[in-house]
Amino acid sequence: MRVLFLSDTHLGFDLPARPRVARTRRGPDFFASFERALAPAFAGEVDVVVHGGDLLYRSRVPLSLADAALEPLRRVASSGIPVVLVPGNHERARMPYPLLALHDGLHLVDRPRAIVVERGGVRAAFLGFPYTRGIRQAFSALLSAARRHAPAADVTVLCLHHCIEGSTCGPGHFVFRSGPEVIRAADLPRDVAVTLCGHIHRHQVLHPPGTAPVIYSGSTERTSFAEASETKGYVIVDLSRRGLESFAFTPLPVRPMVTCPVGLDGLDRAGACARVAAALAATPADAVVRVMVTGAVPAGLDAATLRALGGTRVVTWRVLGYPVGVPFS
Repeated sequence: MRVLFLSDTHLGFDLPARPRVARTRRGPDFFASFERALAPAFAGEVDVVVHGGDLLYRSRVPLSLADAALEPLRRVASSGIPVVLVPGNHERARMPYPLLALHDGLHLVDRPRAIVVERGGVRAAFLGFPYTRGIRQAFSALLSAARRHAPAADVTVLCLHHCIEGSTCGPGHFVFRSGPEVIRAADLPRDVAVTLCGHIHRHQVLHPPGTAPVIYSGSTERTSFAEASETKGYVIVDLSRRGLESFAFTPLPVRPMVTCPVGLDGLDRAGACARVAAALAATPADAVVRVMVTGAVPAGLDAATLRALGGTRVVTWRVLGYPVGVPFS
């Protein structure tokens, strides 16, 4: 049985329904990466699709966005390939407009449960529950609840959207070790073939002692500059009646992220524009660029001018010395 595992698509990111500023936006990139990640399913090359959560970028979204996000999954399900969808923290553990997810082949893990799929002579139980606050204390009870009415299967796959002890994230390689939102590695079940986990945006594989591998597919797009160096993609998992046979990560083409420091001291508007333009020209034409400005900004150099200089790039900037979060326009 071949499983396509993807997670943290964050659809709707930078895609306002009524944009107040005309600029290049990243919202379409997230939908394009989602479609690319599902390509093996559209081609009939897998038997099951598991989405590990955070399908959407937040819980309260317009009906049209929820429908657009679920449409590719319904398309996969309509082709005869079952889809397992675990609501994540960005959905607040529940899908908005749940009626949109009603489909015989689209299985929403809206409560602790097991979904059994039989393909190629392998009967697999996909066991899981939605994102839950305070998971460290709640994990064992939720796992027991998911198992309670689980049908017999040859192999079991645990599907989660949580931090697991030993997972890492961020440019500083922060390691999750403890805390109420971290699952203890020792609490993971010993009788599953593999744990497929969303929530952390970095692709990684954990090997907790005494239990099966934990695979994070990571996000399908970079959502912040903290992920600038990370490769994005999806994972193909091969299962047999013996358990996990193999898995492979497939990278996706995503925009590069570049930080450009630019000093403007002593420059007039023309000189400042020329310096910014030169810095931007040294970056890829499709890059997401963060311009970090030092020095006095001359009158007339504003955010709109910067975006125009960026061309096809997605450009943001911050003037060092301004409070973080205060836009310069």
